[in-house]
Amino acid sequence: MNTTELDFQYPEELIATERSPITRVMFVEKNQPREISIEALLGKFESGDVLVINNTQVLKRRVFTQEKLEILFLSENNDGSWQVLCPASKWKQNTKQNLSGGIHLELIARGRPQTVKPSESLTENFFAQYGELPLPPYIQKARANRHNTNQDTTSYQTKWAEKPGSLAAPTASLHFTQANLEQLESQGVKIAHMTLHVGLGTFLPITGDTLDAHEMHFEWSEIPKQTWATIQQAKLAKHKIWAIGTTVTRALESIPKEILKPNLHGDFVGETNLFIRPGFEYKVVDRLLTNFHQPKSTLLALVAAFSDLQTVKSCYRWAIEKKFRLFSYGDLTVWIK
Repeated sequence: MNTTELDFQYPEELIATERSPITRVMFVEKNQPREISIEALLGKFESGDVLVINNTQVLKRRVFTQEKLEILFLSENNDGSWQVLCPASKWKQNTKQNLSGGIHLELIARGRPQTVKPSESLTENFFAQYGELPLPPYIQKARANRHNTNQDTTSYQTKWAEKPGSLAAPTASLHFTQANLEQLESQGVKIAHMTLHVGLGTFLPITGDTLDAHEMHFEWSEIPKQTWATIQQAKLAKHKIWAIGTTVTRALESIPKEILKPNLHGDFVGETNLFIRPGFEYKVVDRLLTNFHQPKSTLLALVAAFSDLQTVKSCYRWAIEKKFRLFSYGDLTVWIK
């Protein structure tokens, strides 16, 4: 598939820059979109169904240097250097960037990601003091402000974020409250937890001309033994598996592909680079809840694989005409196979 097939146009004023207290839901069933409320959506769950949520917590890993360069710290190497994403073209050769706290950064390797070496170890206390949550660049651009607001501290974390390690929020979960989960449980729905720490595999765009040319990066995931057992029991009983978000979907579908395998305790722990795109056969997820996604993204390819590309693009055009709010802080979509 050519990457251009995943392209679409949208008005920039529809990019959501803050969370809305009211979520609009585009509900797509039999290839037809319609708008429903969150309350109506909860009523569509049946007793015995399973809702799987991602309990990852977003790290404060975006740091601004004193020279105004924005750096996203991805992971630390064994030698104390870091894999990062930054506008390296603005980093002059043989110069250092200066961080708060008197720490200097040396650019070791360019590319994507880049490698930098700090003059001293970067601790969790450093990031807690000087780091910001890594909001998507399109939100920064739409706001005309690159820094977090006070509201982002809570707005960009899910209500069940408990395992630190993510570089972006699993944003479909932002639409739901703990009270929503309790209501579903009262309806006989089972809530199952898993973890996928969002990294390059989720948020890097497709840059090649074709999907085949795209390198999918690995992301760490853990699906507990009990979660997988709950899913298997529900599948055997012909109940539906609802996945909140593309991260949950990628992790769950990595098990039948044997990318994630059980450890000695029966938990599925490891890294996945599963690239779900049109032609993929879903084995686990029956209902996909997710936000609107950017053009030419792996996330849009995943949704197109769950439905079909023409349906997705048609539904997106419908939503844009109806002025749904787009992307990470935007409205919710629900796809029914």
